[in-house]
Amino acid sequence: MFRPLLMSTISLFGCTALFGQATNKLATGAPGLDSHWPSAAKDGFGTANTLSSKVWFTLNNGVMTEAYYPRLDVPNTQSLQFIVCSAMNCETEADDMAHELRVLDSRALSFRQINTARNGAYTITKTYTTDPGRPSILIDVSFARNSNASYTLYVYFDPSLKNSGMHDTAWTQDNGFLAVDTGIATALVSSGGFAQMTNGYLGTSDGLLQLKRTGGITEEYQRAENGNVVQVGRVRQPSAFTLALGFANNPAAALTNARASLSRGYSQARREYETGWHSYLDSLRRIDLAPRYRRQFNFAAMTLKALEDKTYRGAMIASPSIPWGGGANANEPTISGYHAVWSRDLYHVGTAFLAMGDKASANRALDYLFKVQQKSDGSFPQNSWVDGRPIGGGLQMDQVAFPLILAYQLKRSGHDTWLRHIKPAADFLVSNGPATPQERWEEKPGYSPSTIAAEIAGLVCAADIASVNGDRVSATSYLKTADEWAQNVDRWTVTAGLKSDHAYYLRITDNDDPDDGEKIEINSGGGKYDEREIVDAGFLELVRLGIKPAYHPNIVNSLAMVDKLIKAQTPNGRGWYRYNHDAYGETDEGGNYDGRAGKGRLWTLLTGERGEYELARGNRVTANRQLDAMLGFANEGMMIPEQVWDRRVTPGPEFRAGEGTGSATPLAWSMAQFIRLAINLQIGHNSDTPAVVAARYAKRGQR
Repeated sequence: MFRPLLMSTISLFGCTALFGQATNKLATGAPGLDSHWPSAAKDGFGTANTLSSKVWFTLNNGVMTEAYYPRLDVPNTQSLQFIVCSAMNCETEADDMAHELRVLDSRALSFRQINTARNGAYTITKTYTTDPGRPSILIDVSFARNSNASYTLYVYFDPSLKNSGMHDTAWTQDNGFLAVDTGIATALVSSGGFAQMTNGYLGTSDGLLQLKRTGGITEEYQRAENGNVVQVGRVRQPSAFTLALGFANNPAAALTNARASLSRGYSQARREYETGWHSYLDSLRRIDLAPRYRRQFNFAAMTLKALEDKTYRGAMIASPSIPWGGGANANEPTISGYHAVWSRDLYHVGTAFLAMGDKASANRALDYLFKVQQKSDGSFPQNSWVDGRPIGGGLQMDQVAFPLILAYQLKRSGHDTWLRHIKPAADFLVSNGPATPQERWEEKPGYSPSTIAAEIAGLVCAADIASVNGDRVSATSYLKTADEWAQNVDRWTVTAGLKSDHAYYLRITDNDDPDDGEKIEINSGGGKYDEREIVDAGFLELVRLGIKPAYHPNIVNSLAMVDKLIKAQTPNGRGWYRYNHDAYGETDEGGNYDGRAGKGRLWTLLTGERGEYELARGNRVTANRQLDAMLGFANEGMMIPEQVWDRRVTPGPEFRAGEGTGSATPLAWSMAQFIRLAINLQIGHNSDTPAVVAARYAKRGQR
């Protein structure tokens, strides 16, 4: 409700235009309140399947959230939504309306948001596309009144240019909203124009604050400089119109792009947008899938393709999101979130592309790993911006090994690739393994079954490529090391038992003695435990990568322990935690993970990994159940999350058992895992198991 005023609501609304006419000035209240990235739980993500349209949009909570330009590691918006005002109050789409999202084409990244007043009085319908010919987002909007009440519609745009909420300057020009931070600009225009326009600072002088206080725009600020700016305008023709949000490296070009896209028209842009995605799907390998799997398969395939940067080709980010908003604020461009490139995730995405017949994308991923990310010593960074600049300072040995496996699978054995990329990485493994400074969860040093599995497989694949290139010395060295590690992996990582009468794999052991009772400290305040108490399912990599047969006793016994300690049933199927006592997730009360007091939830990709294991063991029906569970974990926009909520008791409507949390959605690794499992079930074996590794170890049944 509005604050009490000296004049009546009716007389105030009558004066709104008068106030607006008198203000052509700089906004007050600089620089505004702190900026915060929105939830990472995206239910829509899209871009044109062209290189000329370097812009991506994300959807969540009934509104458009981050838009990325000109690269997939540069978010430039916080929110683009509408405000509806009546004589009594003003309501925002994100906070005050019921939300519905629809997929409009099962073969294109086309989404529609339908937001309805909680009393049913009005409905806002928005359909999104991007102009395939330029970096513009087009939104087709209709506003339907379902009662006789009078309503006014406003657009609310919160630009956050260059991956930061501060330092932006915004102004109105030619009936459009412009904003700029060094080298990146936006322009927002409407097909029907705006009747009133204001630029302010978040929480001090922005238009929404005015609307909430008075029901109208009482101060039309023409400009807001160097702060956390917000742009609000009254829509002139609210029943049906199109918004165009154009991007460029300067304001004039951004306005040109927005108006060109608006002139071209939403319908034409959408037809070309959807045709582009249809053509991509038609180019993929034909897989006979039931309709309910086919739809999810298509969206997983398109999402992986859309997650590839259009400037740095082959750079496929982990997710177009910042989990839990990324920290205390988003004022500075220091947060990468998941819009960065991990060698591990890129390997999994590459194997999915290879499995579904997009060999060109898989090869670009490997080219990026070798030519952009790889360091001079042969290793790979923990993660990087899409241009290859390292972000994290950690070293994870599985991320050094996975590119070697992908090179083998892609038959990339050329002499230059061997000498410049494969040999340096393999030599690095020999010199620095098998222990790792961080395992695949990026937390702990020591002897990890999953990391050692990747190292063994990587060395065997490298040895095969060395032989092709006539380097028998290197091939012999790699195989000797791989054989030694394969022979000793159980000695290093299998405990005689603390939790069971049978031996089982630990998550990780600090040294090469898994029975010494060393204490392990769980990250993010999860506590200290005897390392023999902590288990994960990472040992399944020994099966997937061809080092152990699926029926090996230590594998089978460890699975029993995993299912006892870290399995949970949800309405959508079975899920697994990363490991017991994990703290990387929301609190039980629904609070965001903040690095101190969370609880890890169920990871969807682990359900897919279990499916691949069951297929390797010949349990096809059980493997298919895991595919069904992954299908159930996807949201209404077909996006598969990183984590799903694990409790039937929920702290709020956004938490439902077996559905995504605020961690990261979509997650490329999860989408890739669904694709691989679906294809592997159709062909009857795991396509991502390197044949040369399985022939040496698992098929002999000796390890």
